[in-house]
Amino acid sequence: MDELYDDTIDSGGELLYEHFRFTADKGQALLRVDKFLVDRMTNATRNRIQLAADAGCIRVNDNPVKSNYRIKPLDIVTVVLDRPRREFEIIPEDIPLAVIYEDNDLMVVNKPAGLVVHPGHGNYTGTLVNALAYYLKDDPYYDPADPRLGLVHRIDKDTSGLLVIAKKPEAKTHLSLQFFNKTTQRKYNALVWGYVREEEGRIEGNIGRDPRDRMQMAFFAESDQGKPAVTHYSVLERLGYVTLVECCLETGRTHQIRVHMKHIGHTLFNDERYGGHEILKGNTFSKYKQFVQNCFAVCPRQALHAKTLGFKHPVTGEDLFFDSELPPDMEQLIQKWRVYANAKEATEE
Repeated sequence: MDELYDDTIDSGGELLYEHFRFTADKGQALLRVDKFLVDRMTNATRNRIQLAADAGCIRVNDNPVKSNYRIKPLDIVTVVLDRPRREFEIIPEDIPLAVIYEDNDLMVVNKPAGLVVHPGHGNYTGTLVNALAYYLKDDPYYDPADPRLGLVHRIDKDTSGLLVIAKKPEAKTHLSLQFFNKTTQRKYNALVWGYVREEEGRIEGNIGRDPRDRMQMAFFAESDQGKPAVTHYSVLERLGYVTLVECCLETGRTHQIRVHMKHIGHTLFNDERYGGHEILKGNTFSKYKQFVQNCFAVCPRQALHAKTLGFKHPVTGEDLFFDSELPPDMEQLIQKWRVYANAKEATEE
């Protein structure tokens, strides 16, 4: 099951969950937001609220604010964190991690398909956060329950690829701003149904929860629904009834590539959530149907991999760029389609 919840706020790729909401009165006098909140939240200290603001967790009218922001009448103040409202203990678990890079401030990991990134909604153990809690158990600065640390962005359970994790609060604040300001570099490889005719293209359209199915996201042409999203794509290889594409994200909405590619008629191969687990292109021959079923078995998830990730180091300012190999299931899948496409081309000559 994909990670998709009712109380998510998409902020440049980071999923946040609303924990508190307050609306200022019509007669509200100008008042610092940290003082406003400390008067309304039980057991919350002003220092803790200030730290939350530094981490981007205090928002006014959906925009992050610093602790010295002055509340005005009818302002809507929310406190958001990177975990659901349900309280639970994050248990360190010895789950293997493919660490691509690590220093005192951050680490980059290559997440395998099938690994949920954060506990919640039935997945309270066996997640990437549990694995990080174990891996960093001897780091005195790392607390898995501290919202100022940890995952800076996310990818779906059944998507593989690169993720950056902040080990210090300053690193997470700086990295989160890069995602929010769209200055990071992220490219995905995806195998999609159909022959993509254009060598490259741009998909722009809002993405929001599908009103007919809360577990899906949907494309909205109207600007008053969903949130703006832009995906650039280019063709890497055409393989008969499927195409290997590279997708570059301008924004980081939930299921963005999956929804945008489906919108232009090229659903991701074996994406069960969006219908890609059906045979969408090809012929009706039983031999072809068996071939596709074999392909589904080779890569039993949506064929999507977060291949590259680039950003500025939050402390040194150095440009960091990481590239990852396609995982074995996608490599095998693509190779099967190469063989099929070459054989099909040969018979047609």
